[in-house]
Amino acid sequence: MTVMEQRGAYRPSPPPAWQPRTDPAPLLPDAEPHRVLGTEAAAKSDPALLRRLYAELVRGRRYNAQATALTKQGRLAVYPSSTGQEACEVAAALALREQDWLFPSYRDTLAAVVRGVDPVQALTLLRGDWHTGYDPYEHRVAPLCTPLATQLPHAVGLAHAARLKGDDVVALAMVGDGGTSEGDFHEALNFAAVWRAPVVFLVQNNGFAISVPLAKQTAAPSLAHKAVGYGMPGRLVDGNDAAAVHEVLTDAVRHAREGGGPTLVEAITYRVDAHTNADDATRYRGDAEVEAWRAHDPIALLEQELTERGLLDEDGMRHARDAAEAMAADLRERMNQDAVLDPADLFAHVYAEPTPQLREQQALLEAELAAEQEGAH
Repeated sequence: MTVMEQRGAYRPSPPPAWQPRTDPAPLLPDAEPHRVLGTEAAAKSDPALLRRLYAELVRGRRYNAQATALTKQGRLAVYPSSTGQEACEVAAALALREQDWLFPSYRDTLAAVVRGVDPVQALTLLRGDWHTGYDPYEHRVAPLCTPLATQLPHAVGLAHAARLKGDDVVALAMVGDGGTSEGDFHEALNFAAVWRAPVVFLVQNNGFAISVPLAKQTAAPSLAHKAVGYGMPGRLVDGNDAAAVHEVLTDAVRHAREGGGPTLVEAITYRVDAHTNADDATRYRGDAEVEAWRAHDPIALLEQELTERGLLDEDGMRHARDAAEAMAADLRERMNQDAVLDPADLFAHVYAEPTPQLREQQALLEAELAAEQEGAH
């Protein structure tokens, strides 16, 4: 044995019969993010769809602003704004059919609202009232997920089960760039690809995992390139181009529905607001960077396309703003009402059959409340 062999540098060639099981070339994303607005492809876009996207973007921007204001008024404990990312949120919800499932992260309240969840119920978790404030089965929106990326294996499990049952269901799971550094991301993509589960993974790459920039998370050419390692297609899209995001996600959902398996979509976008109302974003990014992204605002991009094509005028813009203001006023009024809370609810939904320890805890609380009430009289 040579010295190089002893040092482990020797690598024998594979047997002649060995060959890659999958050609990686078709799985690789394009070098540049896919765009529609401002290109020749925009002329082929459905005008009705573009108007719907615009209306939802305007409503979403106002929803983010109102929810942020509610945190300052003490009506919300915390709010992770998606201002600047509305195109991803809206497109994700509109790319699905009624029977499909959306698996949101904590930042994706807007996607849940576009999917049909009541705006107040979508904020219940962030208000601190319940673990989730809506029935997931009503609109097929899984509970907002605060732990990073744990919703991804859940999406794969649901999609795989639906396929085994023969149900026509696709799951779309949303995650931030920070979530791609979690083990749950790897496990979900690996299982999804092996099982060819009908699931679409949407990574909203907004540049930061709180204060950690993407360059300190991964050395990959793009997050979409990670797809090839799992054997699924990777797509790269301009996350502020609502028409492009909708087109890419619609194609990925169709691919999954037809038995083609999962797709990883990376949407390049930007979080204009801080991570949450508790974050000071000025500590890790400059104003110039934020302003550069404001110039690539998803609402302005779509508004320009619509007006240039004669599909939107001042009356149309005013109608969208008025509808958004009406939503914000209703949200504000209902969120300013104090929630009626029953302490007994702490024990009502823990186990189907309460354990002895749970009964003991409930009895202790009831005794304390009775003593407190008696002392008040």
